[in-house]
This record gives sequence, structure tokens and C-alpha cells, in this order.
Amino acid sequence: MATSLNDFKKRREYLLCVDSDGCAMDTMNIKHFRCFGPCFVRAWGITEGADAVLKRWNDINLFELTRGINRFLGFARLSRELYPNDDDIKAFESWTRSAKELSENAVLREWQRNGNRVFQLAYEWSRAVNRGIAALPEDVKVPFKGAAEALMAAGKRFDIAIVSSANYAAVTEEWERCGLLAFTDAVATQQDGSKAHCIAELIKKGYDRSKAVMVGDAPGDLNAAQSNGVAFYPILVGREKESWDGLNDMLAQFIADGAGSRLEELKSAFYKNLNA
Repeated sequence: MATSLNDFKKRREYLLCVDSDGCAMDTMNIKHFRCFGPCFVRAWGITEGADAVLKRWNDINLFELTRGINRFLGFARLSRELYPNDDDIKAFESWTRSAKELSENAVLREWQRNGNRVFQLAYEWSRAVNRGIAALPEDVKVPFKGAAEALMAAGKRFDIAIVSSANYAAVTEEWERCGLLAFTDAVATQQDGSKAHCIAELIKKGYDRSKAVMVGDAPGDLNAAQSNGVAFYPILVGREKESWDGLNDMLAQFIADGAGSRLEELKSAFYKNLNA
């Protein structure tokens, strides 16, 4: 398996990109409930109204059409909602919209360059989140049922790449411990850039766009696929096993005829599921 996009080489005709948290790994809720939200509250020193802030964090990151948003975009959005007149927050939010890379290292570099206190706060918050995630018991960081079997079967025809906005160390540790990493050929995470950028870089390895599929659970995954002209297969929230069990039938149809109408039906079900 290639540990970086630079090292990855195309081996098969077809490409399958797969998101991690909330898609292959049943880790998204627990990480936000126990780590992201509580660390956000502590970072801003919020005491009064903390429960409402935690609920809003979860809505933005889990239960609205912004599900799966990059952690720094989520940090910026809720910070601005809470403190709309803070110029440092406005500067941080503006940076998140234009930065080529939304990672801890990128935030650290920008903080060192501009001295903005919100960049420092966001960096230290992210580090605290990572420590919290690393401390979570292993039995709460498991793959969805059906994911391993689906990936193993898909690997017979598809090169498989993890495409995640999460932290590289966390993704590779979880996938390796759960036995999923053996089914993959490449890992692209937040250090490599946005999901759209990572898919674009993978396509450059020699794939026909019509022979690539992105598997994800959030609108950002769909947008990353569409921006690259590749197909999207949704893992429906609350129906993850059903979604994984259906993946390889769809992939067989995709190889045969592109699965256009079926994929459009699934896309409609995806939006309805998040709006329910």
C-alpha cells in the first residue's frame, strides 16, 4: 500500500475512493460527542449554555447537510455563530475558505505567520481533539458491518483509496487495527488537501473518470465526486450495513453499464435521508 499520493501507482482499471469516519468506520458520532464538541467548549471557555453549543456542534457536523465538514471549517462556522463581531474569527474563517490545505500543520504555519489568537486556539483545539480520539477505547472505534466484506470483494476489480478529511495517524491506526487497511492501495487524508483535490490527484494516475467511484456518507463527499466528474455511492446514515451490503451489486452494474439510473436513485435517497 502506498503511504502517500506521490508513491501511489495505478494497478487496476477502476478506482474506488472511500471516506473513513461515518462511512467505513462507525466512529463519527462518538468522536464528535466525546472529543470535538467538548474540546470546542473548553477551548472557548464556555460554561453557560454549553449544552446548547454542543448540540449546535453536533447538528453542523453530524445531522445537517454540512455533515462531514472539515474540522477547521466546522470550528470557524460555530465560532462565528457564537461571536459574530470578532475580527480574529472573521480572519480565520476567511482563511479556511481559501486555504489550499486545511490541516493542523497549515493552521500552525498560518498562526506562526500572522499571530492571530484564533489560529492558535484552533490549532490547540485540534491537538486536544486528536489526543481525545487516541484515548478512546478501541471497542468504540470499529468498522460498520459489511464494510470489510465489501472492500475485500471490490478489490478484485478496483484500486481502493481512502479519501478522508481526518487525521492521517488516526485513520491508518483505525483501519489497520480493524483489518481494513489490507484492502486498500492508497491513503489520502487532510494533510494531502481537500477530498476533491485528493480525488483529482488520484485520477491523474491514469484513470478514466467514468471508471471511478467515491463512497461517502456526507454531502462533501458527493461534492468532491461531482467536482471531478466521478460517480458517487452513498452510505446512508442509520442504514450503513444495508448500504455496504449493496455496494458490490452496484459496482458490478457500474462496470457493465455505468449504473446511471441506479446511482441517481441512490443520490435522491441520500438527500432524503439527511433531511429526514
